[in-house]
Amino acid sequence: MSIILHGVAIGGGIAIGRAHLISRSMDDVAHYLLDDDDVPAEKTRFDEAVKATRKELEMLWGSIPENAPAELGAFLSLHIMLLGDVTISREPREIIEKQHCNAEWALKLQCDHLVEQFDAIEEDYLRERKNDVLQVIERIFNNLDGDAPQLPAPEDLVEDHILIAHDLSPADMVYFKDSNFAAFITDVGGATSHTAILGRSLDLPSVIALHHARELIRQDEMIVIDGEQGVVIINPDALVLAEYRRRLRAWRGARRKLSSIRKSNAVTRDGSVIELLANIERPQDVEEVRESGVVGIGLFRSEFLFLGRDTLPTEDEQFEAYRHVATAMKGMPVTIRTMDLGADKSPKWLNHCQAENPALGLTGIRLCLAEPLMFRAQLRALLRASVHGRIRVLFPMLNSLPELRQAIAQFEYAKEELRDEGIGYADDVEVGAMIEIPSAALVAGSLAKHVDFLSIGTNDLIQYTLAIDRNDDTVSHLYDPIHPAVLKLILHTIKTGIKANLPVSVCGEMAGDARLTRLLLGMGLRKFSMHPANLLSVKQRVLTSHLDEIAPIAARMLRSEDPDKIADLLQLLNAEPGD
Repeated sequence: MSIILHGVAIGGGIAIGRAHLISRSMDDVAHYLLDDDDVPAEKTRFDEAVKATRKELEMLWGSIPENAPAELGAFLSLHIMLLGDVTISREPREIIEKQHCNAEWALKLQCDHLVEQFDAIEEDYLRERKNDVLQVIERIFNNLDGDAPQLPAPEDLVEDHILIAHDLSPADMVYFKDSNFAAFITDVGGATSHTAILGRSLDLPSVIALHHARELIRQDEMIVIDGEQGVVIINPDALVLAEYRRRLRAWRGARRKLSSIRKSNAVTRDGSVIELLANIERPQDVEEVRESGVVGIGLFRSEFLFLGRDTLPTEDEQFEAYRHVATAMKGMPVTIRTMDLGADKSPKWLNHCQAENPALGLTGIRLCLAEPLMFRAQLRALLRASVHGRIRVLFPMLNSLPELRQAIAQFEYAKEELRDEGIGYADDVEVGAMIEIPSAALVAGSLAKHVDFLSIGTNDLIQYTLAIDRNDDTVSHLYDPIHPAVLKLILHTIKTGIKANLPVSVCGEMAGDARLTRLLLGMGLRKFSMHPANLLSVKQRVLTSHLDEIAPIAARMLRSEDPDKIADLLQLLNAEPGD
């Protein structure tokens, strides 16, 4: 009997193969008490497991393949850092001492405690980091258990194997570097989890957040993965299997063709030039971007310079990071979003009272304006770096014109300070407004009078418009990029930019979703900024599009409020000759 599961799609594409279950869980940990004399030895056993885990992670970090996604090294470094946290490396020892229990049980108790703490956090980003902590704890557990890792040897995994796991860590990904598995599916994970990010970077057609996949799937069962729709089919019948094999052949053929357009310009069939730009999070990501054929960086999420550290980065540290990116891009535009901290991205050193609903609290530009010295240090660093390339400054989470005016006032103040100190900066640094909440979209006309460009952050715009936490998988099915309300706000912003003769870009996930490329083109968008992994599929869609053919269908979509009709029109919009 076939079973169909629905989860969060990662990577796109199709995979067909035999299930390979990775069963690792602390649910069945034994609990036993120790005699007084045995406690010191048990604490030593725990310490040895932590040491072994550190050695294991460092060894994996040192063996990251050259062609691995840039995120892999960063995530492994994070896991090594987490391993040094007292809540993981020390507090289980105290539990052993106080309760005279075995190390596995102490680790499980501490794990349960940490999970409870994470689950009480409302911020998406921090809640997603729970999985990173769990992955590190599982590695310690496996080393305690003397059976680590319970993973297949890489050489045992072949192209038709699909990994079925509760979760997969970055270390697991390195472990599998020499294997050729077709896809993976996991019980847990959110859209911004490291598992999801790595899945997209590896371009594997995978599905996460399936909850009970390991309970429903047996070893070696036939599995179909639809990485576009987030569908997993267990034991497909002959007709379904034949259809997905046809789709798999088509998908593989399309991937081979994509590599041939890497150096092509993004021009529609009617000759319209479309700008494809990249999103980055770290200065070192710029190396990958330079190889991808983009015409600039549309979004540098500078807040990642502030996360994962114990202190605020200095102005000089920030300057070096921005200078590196600006220099590496050799005159191409580099749009740097000022720190979008707060809510789901709160560093340790940020001392603000916890709000009951942080996503609606002191975040983005609100936090910058509440911390003017910190904000101005970043603006000074950006201005200083502007003499090394073409830097543009983007203000996030704007709500109104007064907020924008305050941000620009701080920007001008930073210039004045530098002038007084005799420090140079470029005179033509452009500033932009990020449109990511409905109020900003609706007053885009007022904002446009004071900036040089607009950038639409669709991830948050969708979330705030539809009141959907996109990382909460109980409501993630309601997260809908083509909801009529969302499309109206995007269209209004694009039209506002066109009317004001201002460039408008989209830098959220919608920009990298090739299914929506023609819709956005039909709405008038000419600048797309996305993860580098999505560039070729979007470019291919641009190359096969004709704006005169797209516009009427897009206009019909925008006039409709019927979800079924909108879905049908989107399918028509993406139809190729011969479909």
